[in-house]
Amino acid sequence: MASPFTIIHRSDFLSDIEAVKDIAKLQQVGKIIAGLPLSMDGKHHRQADKVRGFVDVLREHAGIPVEYRDERLTTRYVSRLINEAGNKKPRYDDAMAAAVILQCYLDEDFK
Repeated sequence: MASPFTIIHRSDFLSDIEAVKDIAKLQQVGKIIAGLPLSMDGKHHRQADKVRGFVDVLREHAGIPVEYRDERLTTRYVSRLINEAGNKKPRYDDAMAAAVILQCYLDEDFK
């Protein structure tokens, strides 16, 4: 079961790249799964372009494969689960949404 590992608080582009790279190396990660924020019609817009720019540089520096997964509605899904459980909105629901993206990827591997 995937769960949030840590949260990287954004600082600047290269520091963010280094933080991801360091975690991947420390945890002996073989692949990075990146959420791609597509619009509801599946098109790429400004935020998806930003993510692609980040991932392009990450691929160069990390030295391991990076794959995209559609992240549409994952934050909303997490919020709904939290509400149904009777809890308040979590402070780091994006981290939980990232875990959902990773779990979906892992589930695809076992099919």
